[in-house]
Amino acid sequence: MATSVLPQDSIAVNAPTQRYSIFTRNEKRYIVLLIALAGWFSTLSSFIYYPVIALVAKDLHTSIARINLTVTSYLAVSGIAPAFVGDAADMLGRRPLYVVTLVIYVAANIGIALQGSFIALLLLRMLQSLGISGTFSIAYGVIADISTPAERGSYVAALSFGITTAPSAGPLIGGALGNSVGWRWIFWFLCILSGSCLIAMSLTLPETARNLVADGSVSPPKLSRLPIKGLMHGQRKPESETETCRKKITWHIPNPMKSLIILARKDTLCLVIGGGIVYMVYCCLHASLSSLFIEVYGLNQLEAGLIYLPFGAGSTISTLFSGKLIDRDYRRVAEKYSLPVEKVKGDDLAHFPIEEARTQSVFLPLAIATTTVHIAIPLVLQFIAGLAIQTCFNINNTLLIDINQESPAAAQASSNILRCAFAALAVAVLQDILDAVGAGWTFTILGLLCLITVGLYLLIRKKGMEWRLESKGQSKVHSTQTLGHSVDVERLQESNHQTLNDIGHIVEREVEKSLDHSPRTKLSTETI
Repeated sequence: MATSVLPQDSIAVNAPTQRYSIFTRNEKRYIVLLIALAGWFSTLSSFIYYPVIALVAKDLHTSIARINLTVTSYLAVSGIAPAFVGDAADMLGRRPLYVVTLVIYVAANIGIALQGSFIALLLLRMLQSLGISGTFSIAYGVIADISTPAERGSYVAALSFGITTAPSAGPLIGGALGNSVGWRWIFWFLCILSGSCLIAMSLTLPETARNLVADGSVSPPKLSRLPIKGLMHGQRKPESETETCRKKITWHIPNPMKSLIILARKDTLCLVIGGGIVYMVYCCLHASLSSLFIEVYGLNQLEAGLIYLPFGAGSTISTLFSGKLIDRDYRRVAEKYSLPVEKVKGDDLAHFPIEEARTQSVFLPLAIATTTVHIAIPLVLQFIAGLAIQTCFNINNTLLIDINQESPAAAQASSNILRCAFAALAVAVLQDILDAVGAGWTFTILGLLCLITVGLYLLIRKKGMEWRLESKGQSKVHSTQTLGHSVDVERLQESNHQTLNDIGHIVEREVEKSLDHSPRTKLSTETI
């Protein structure tokens, strides 16, 4: 019996498939639940640490300024590591990268909980960041693997539900553990939870990378397989059909430059800069809230941790409706251009105005974020700002996946590089600006910076599709003609079908008339 000899990178293109993803809806939900939990640790590890900085400095007999270096080093590594992890995940698959990164993260947490010097803490915090910061990039790659463009917004929102709760829950958990059982238990807590996540992923998370498993039906390399066969619907093709494909995988050292190369595209660069500015405002809000409330209202550390809850509540509510909002916008634009919406096989975005679809609802929450950020101290407005900013994040990340479907993890890593750079620079000078002009003017400036993002989204909406097609060697004129042609063909087919029906009815009537007259004609001829 002949076996397939397709190269590995052509599986997703040439393998016959009727569905975009073979995984069931419940399986997809479970996959998103696991990757959201892994992404939760990436954000939680940073925010859970803030309330106990003074306690750590006292215990290690050093200054708070030196302990702050462990925060800076964590952020620095988190800006670089995803560039390596993203490219590796696009090449080797999602499952092995999740296992490796979580093993590193668990080991780092154990080390931090047991160490007793500043140098050890500094190095282990960098190792902790190296392990967990890349999970955010891998997660968006998984979303691109299992969801069609028509349903992608809901899955991105579901993923962000796990991630957005960390900035609010982190300071509260950190403060409670630090005041009750000691700061080292923060890292034992992270170790226990992340270890449980590692076990669950090792046993149940299937490989989803489309260059390895296509729609999920192709058997992945041995290291990427589930230990329990038949646990998921995916990877059910016979071994003989894919063995030769796996031998043709081209291995290379993960290249962080791939993420920077993606930024050379004008559409991706504008989108990443816009999202980076919103993230910068988000970080400045969180970095300044506790100190401002302590200064103005005289709160203690535990009370200062509670003030993050309204922002987190707003972000959480955003995840409940923003996904449906994004998917609704997609359907509206598809109807506008008389295009089908295919949730099973997936739609071809090559000639779909996805930029117009994804930016339909971004401007209202962006305007709210712009007007509420400069009066950010009241808790009610913190709730509104959290809701608006998180909605912008979800829309931005969904579009980033859509325009980089070939390398979604590397694209997310490129976004991470820029947004971390923006946030680090802004937070570094934030206190100086607060001291110079006060809180009101500081957050007014941040709000005005959001107007730059408005301009960038308008530019993407108008020129994004043209830039995207140019990067692929096509033209918007050709795409528009193709789009119009496909619609005209459908209409022409309907018209032709109706015309043929009309002709059929006419012929049928004439034949009936002919049959009715033929006997009389024959009779009169015989009489003559």
